[in-house]
Amino acid sequence: MIRSAKGRIIVGSVVILAGLALLMTWEPSARRQPSVATGAPELAPLTLYCAAGIKPPVEKTARDFENQYGQAIRIEYGGSGALLSKLRIAREGDLFLAADSGYMEIARQQGLLAEVIPLAVVRPVIAVAKGNPKSIMSVKDLLRPEVKISLCNPDAASVGRQTRLALQKTGQWDDLETAARTRGVFKPTVTDAANDVKIGAVDAAIVWDATVAQYPELEIALPLTDDASFAMRVEIGVLTLCRRPAQALKFARYLAASDRGLREFAARGYTPVEGDPWEETPELRLLSGGVNRVAIEDTIRAFEAREGVRVTRVYNGCGILVAQMKAGERPDAYFACDTSFMSEVSDLFLDSTDLSQTDMVIAVPKGNPRKIATLRDLTADGLKVGLGHPTQGALGALTERLLRTHNLLDAVMKNVVSQTPTADLLVNQLRTESLDAVIVYRVNCSQVLDALDVIPIDVPGATAVQPFAIGRASTRKELTRRFLRALESADSRRRFQDVGFQWVGPSPEQP
Repeated sequence: MIRSAKGRIIVGSVVILAGLALLMTWEPSARRQPSVATGAPELAPLTLYCAAGIKPPVEKTARDFENQYGQAIRIEYGGSGALLSKLRIAREGDLFLAADSGYMEIARQQGLLAEVIPLAVVRPVIAVAKGNPKSIMSVKDLLRPEVKISLCNPDAASVGRQTRLALQKTGQWDDLETAARTRGVFKPTVTDAANDVKIGAVDAAIVWDATVAQYPELEIALPLTDDASFAMRVEIGVLTLCRRPAQALKFARYLAASDRGLREFAARGYTPVEGDPWEETPELRLLSGGVNRVAIEDTIRAFEAREGVRVTRVYNGCGILVAQMKAGERPDAYFACDTSFMSEVSDLFLDSTDLSQTDMVIAVPKGNPRKIATLRDLTADGLKVGLGHPTQGALGALTERLLRTHNLLDAVMKNVVSQTPTADLLVNQLRTESLDAVIVYRVNCSQVLDALDVIPIDVPGATAVQPFAIGRASTRKELTRRFLRALESADSRRRFQDVGFQWVGPSPEQP
């Protein structure tokens, strides 16, 4: 009996210990890392609403992404217009891909889209069977009684919408619509229309040029229009409804990468955009004048978190930054303190965008003990004045130009005891009472108004404008464009204004 009880105790102890060991090593499936080796996606799927005509490159790229990263992509195909209507009602999903940038603009205006990334360009064409048996050589030929045509529904499919717009412009739409209704057919997607020609149900269809490239049985009879404005950009956007924007943007970047998704677009007859090469965690290099730092840091951190990227920022006087670039530095972006320091390296950048401006002011200790009121007062005997360095930063160069214009440079320089590349160093010296007055930007004083007074400089030329530009040599131009859009956003504009800048950039409501 005793031995039997002891045996039961020993066996029970072993079972309990084994159970504890199992619990210590067990991990719920929701927390497991995806098994990339087996290609088994274990992350919650992302939902993509995708134009049906774009299925071949998207489907292949989505499966490649799943296999590499274990992230499932659930794709719902349909006409771009129909999908947009569904989005308005469903109010859920992660990504939207339309074959027509017009639908993306509608979605953006309705508050459904956050970021938009271009993929390729498509053009509407008249497709016929190989050999063009009905000798269709013009839009007018589609109106011949013996010609049966397939058109896409203008309210459901992008190519149908563009067909209607293009032919309304030439006055041919009403006749073509009548012909389609009497001896042809309207279809919901571009692939449906192309299939009609393939099986011989109709003699011609208006589809995208890239669609024809995917059908060996078809050929292009002619472009629908010579109007370049009807070359449509295929784009993918992240929905504002998306709950995992970093993961959705990761797939969008993968699809838009020149050596990933765009390679699939090119192989299937699309004209892809330039695109960035694929990087799982891209790193942007930003050179910025020191004055901009207080306005952009929060925007940069939010951009990094949302995009799943890194932004390496180098803040310094613009004279120093320009010298670095002339010596070979090639950043992805440059945010200058003033347009004069952008023009010196303009050949290294695409066209710049002015975002903000700030006035130059005289800053003095609280109470203004030396009773300084104008630039001329800085010439008084015994003053200790601080200025920006004229070759190391935009502030110093602008100050020198301002004083020279008003014939005060020599008289003020005799009182100058400190010249620094950035204004924040001057403000710190003023706060430690080692200086009596400094010329800085108004924005440099916005956070320390309890310790100093600000005196306006009410003369022409006392304003600096801050431009942003994307590097010509950058391999991350699309990512940098989205960074610029983040800087132009309503939240970013508010941050600029909160620290004392005046906003001169595009309105956040503008596309």
